Amino acid sequence: MKKAEIGNLIEFREGLRGIVEKVNENSVIVDVTYMDNYRDLELEQKTVVNHKNYKIIDLPYR
Repeated sequence: MKKAEIGNLIEFREGLRGIVEKVNENSVIVDVTYMDNYRDLELEQKTVVNHKNYKIIDLPYR
C-alpha cells in the first residue's frame, strides 16, 4: 500500500474525504474542511487516520 503525502486528497471511513496535512509513521493528519458538509456531520476540522484505513483519491496540490 502506498502512503499518502502532504496535499493528497484521501477517502476514509465510508466516504469521508480530506486533505493530508501531516504524515506520521503510522497515520496521517487530515483536514476535513475540504468537504462542504463537514459542519453538518459535526466533525472536528482535523482528524487522524491510520495508513491502513484510507485510499488516495488525488495527488498533492502543487
